[in-house]
Amino acid sequence: MTGKASKVTFLHAAVLVSIAATSLLFFVMAGCGKGDAEKNPSLPIVRVAQVIRQNVPVYTEWIGTTDGKVNATIRAQVQGYLIKQLYREGDFVKKGQILFEIDPRTFQAALDQAKGQLEEQKARWVTAKANLARIEPLAKQNAVSKKDLDDAMGAEKEARAAVISAEAAVEKTKLDLGFTKIYSPIDGIAGIAKAQIGNLVGPGLIEELTTVSTVDPIKVYVPVGEQEYLKLVGKDGPSFKHIPLELILSSGQVHPFKGYFALVDRQVDIKTGTIKLAAFFSNPGNIIRPGQFAKVRAESKIKGNALLIPQRAVTELQGGYRVAVVDPGDKIDIRLVKPAERIGSLWVIDEGLKQGDKVVVEGYEKVKQDMIVNPQPYVVSTNGTTSSTEQQKSAQFGPGQQ
Repeated sequence: MTGKASKVTFLHAAVLVSIAATSLLFFVMAGCGKGDAEKNPSLPIVRVAQVIRQNVPVYTEWIGTTDGKVNATIRAQVQGYLIKQLYREGDFVKKGQILFEIDPRTFQAALDQAKGQLEEQKARWVTAKANLARIEPLAKQNAVSKKDLDDAMGAEKEARAAVISAEAAVEKTKLDLGFTKIYSPIDGIAGIAKAQIGNLVGPGLIEELTTVSTVDPIKVYVPVGEQEYLKLVGKDGPSFKHIPLELILSSGQVHPFKGYFALVDRQVDIKTGTIKLAAFFSNPGNIIRPGQFAKVRAESKIKGNALLIPQRAVTELQGGYRVAVVDPGDKIDIRLVKPAERIGSLWVIDEGLKQGDKVVVEGYEKVKQDMIVNPQPYVVSTNGTTSSTEQQKSAQFGPGQQ
């Protein structure tokens, strides 16, 4: 019994020692964790991105305005009341398609009257020719006077002229009747009608009914400074028309089709010192419409070994540009930089940074010169999600990337 009790006591003591050791280890670990926790929260957390170096294309950009390749203003050529609109506003119409119709009854009546007058003049001409045919032989026999012959010849000429005039009147009324149907002269997009059914339209009244524009290809007008134009054209003027162009819409989307310069205006605008260039871009589906603002850009050169950082890392103050750099000891160094071209969401920095520097992208407002911070990697996100493109940016801007 004594041996058995001793064995139980020994096991009990071993368990107590094990529990004590475990508790001691727990408190040691908790103490270490508490020390780390007290260290980090005392430092401002900033998001940093590492400067990257790569070759980047440099673009020249211009602000342009879109326009139709051809803009046909549809007008009424005769005066009358509008009775039909035969197209849907904003739809594509074909050349020769009827767009509007003016009440034709007045013009049909005028045509019928002109035809009746033509027949009347033709009958008079027949009579005059018959009278001249009778008098001419008699005049040769001196059976009638010379005056009678002259009068007969004059009457025949007047009758013939009256027939020609009546025929012209018929053609004129036919044209007027034809103008009561207003056709599209081109294939294109028809705009909103500027006259309603029942309006009295015609020359001097409501002349412009609508406009039809050919928008594929779409034309983009770009005003270019005189000196820039001379650099663009260079020695070989026509060569600039082969420069591939990109079109950036107001939404920020890049148009999927490349364009080219097609023409240059006749003269420089003396008020602005610019000359207007026109570029053409394919526009399947007629998505782009006249009157939109867009940027036209052309790649001018490749900038080798450029240093890039997110644009959000750059702060402008009193005309200067500054970035906060985190040194290897996590200390802040506020530096003046010289930014250059913008490439998407990035900014090329010509002076003030070197490869491997880490710049503060988020949290700049928290930091001061020589402050110790807690740097965390900058992660690009949109509404809590990260796209494949954003993941690539995150990989590029992780603090450990070279």
